[in-house]
Amino acid sequence: MSGATSQATRAEARRITVPGAGEVSALLVMPAKPTALYVLAHGAGAGMRHPFMEAIAQRLAARGVGTLRYQFPYMEQGGRRPDPEPVAVATVRAAVAAGRAAAGGLPLIAGGKSFGGRMTSRAAAAAPLEGVAGLVFLGFPLHPTGRPGTSRADHLDQVQLPMLFLQGTRDTLADLGLLRPVLERVGRRATLEVIEHADHSFHVLKRSGRTDDQALDQLAAAVSAWREGLS
Repeated sequence: MSGATSQATRAEARRITVPGAGEVSALLVMPAKPTALYVLAHGAGAGMRHPFMEAIAQRLAARGVGTLRYQFPYMEQGGRRPDPEPVAVATVRAAVAAGRAAAGGLPLIAGGKSFGGRMTSRAAAAAPLEGVAGLVFLGFPLHPTGRPGTSRADHLDQVQLPMLFLQGTRDTLADLGLLRPVLERVGRRATLEVIEHADHSFHVLKRSGRTDDQALDQLAAAVSAWREGLS
């Protein structure tokens, strides 16, 4: 891990009540001088304590961006199959409400890794997320591996918020040749940050001359700079 995260910011355990689905765990990481709070959802296959989630939370904290990570109910219960969309969307809304309370007036952004990011945008497309100034996607899952398409992004037209898409050039779940026209259609609300040589998990090939730490640093720097631009 890079020097930017050599002194980890402690995570505070929280609980979030999801209507109709019980309680889920959450982790609040708040830097000493926060400038914003990112309500950060995990991907389909790994929870909020995955090393990637921890690494990006610490890098963001080093740049003044706090995070509220949280579990979806299926992950909280040790399941492998993601929750049905209504449950996932309800969880996003509950987490955003918890984030709004924790932020204490700080600017609020929301989104997450892969599945978590897409469920956040589905929630925002259905109805406004109160207090949220923008959405950040850490690898938007445009299509399944080997099945290119864009239908998963149809709802983005209904999202009336600025959106930041951080995408690796080797991401098998998001062909950039398909994603770019989608974002052009969305227009000025969408910003694309390309992470060279990175896959869907933001791992980079050793022969690329880059490291995973450098990719993570680029992610955090891009989120911080984009968030400042919202002001």
